[in-house]
Amino acid sequence: MTSTLRRLFALLLALGLIAAACGDSDSDTDTGAGDAPETSEADDEMAEDEPMAGDGINVGLTYDIGGRGDQSFNDSAAAGIDRAESELGISSTEAEPNADGSNRAELLQTQADGSGLVIGVGFLFAGDVAAVAAENPDVNFAVVDDAMLDFDNGGVPLGDNIAGLTFAEEQGSFLVGAAAALKSETGTIGFLGGVSGFGLIEKFEAGFEAGAKAVNPDIEIISQYITEFPDFDGFNAPDRGKEISAAMFAQGADIVYHAAGGSGAGLFEAASEASAGGSKVWGIGVDSDQYNTVDPAVQEFVLTSMLKRVDVAVFEITAAHVDGSFGPGNTVYDLSVDGVGYSTSGGFIDDIVDQLEAFKAQIISGEITVPTVPEGG
Repeated sequence: MTSTLRRLFALLLALGLIAAACGDSDSDTDTGAGDAPETSEADDEMAEDEPMAGDGINVGLTYDIGGRGDQSFNDSAAAGIDRAESELGISSTEAEPNADGSNRAELLQTQADGSGLVIGVGFLFAGDVAAVAAENPDVNFAVVDDAMLDFDNGGVPLGDNIAGLTFAEEQGSFLVGAAAALKSETGTIGFLGGVSGFGLIEKFEAGFEAGAKAVNPDIEIISQYITEFPDFDGFNAPDRGKEISAAMFAQGADIVYHAAGGSGAGLFEAASEASAGGSKVWGIGVDSDQYNTVDPAVQEFVLTSMLKRVDVAVFEITAAHVDGSFGPGNTVYDLSVDGVGYSTSGGFIDDIVDQLEAFKAQIISGEITVPTVPEGG
């Protein structure tokens, strides 16, 4: 090989080595900062198996009479615990008292034996929760619809492990009362209450009445309750709910709002039957969006529903227990935090939403103060 050829060969060899070195450098850079490294199915399974925040925590949800499936108050609580299971990873146990409610304390203690948090759905649990919580200081308790405060001693919490979850039902009821007056063609509407005489359902009536009269001061409102305290059967008597509602429609009401728990199912049946014989009449639901919970056969008669976000309250108190921020005292769910409101499912009130939102803004700002006692006292 001549010296010239040897020099040419050496030059080509050197260039080849440089190119190879550059190629190796590019390859290293791509691996470190380019495409993400591939993950195996095993890696994906490990990620899926990572425990959620509430893993290992059980919540005892104790319903009011009627339990899951009432299409209203209890079902809203059920939706909250279902969400907590899905999003927080908690487990739950559910219980429902017997027809006369005499075993509430027993159920609460059973729940406390296997749960870190026990929730009583309804103010009727208040006294029993206070007693059972005192015997179980390491378990947290919450009651829906009672502040769980000792008002005889300045409104202090009844216990360090007891929380109250209450709602401004009158504010949400004001909005559906306004909706009823705006949509009524007869100038007569009705209110069906489950049980009178203990102050809670009267808040619904007072708000409904005030909202309707804010729209039409001359509107006629027919009000009737199914039972009186201490008879709580009025919350689970759909036959009576139907009978009373039918009478209201016969008297000229074309929209009836119920705050009667499971008895409200009778209202929508009455609306369907009354509409078959003449002009269409409506029912207004309560607690849950009842357009989505009633029998499909009567769905078209649900004008709107007053939403009482028991589901949100149940979820939030569970989340607080899970993250360690649970504290005693009362939390109020009002319009300012969307703790109450109204539904638009079905589209039947779409034309008046702007007016309802204006009322909502006035309530939140304090321009409108909604009463909690009906005009009749």
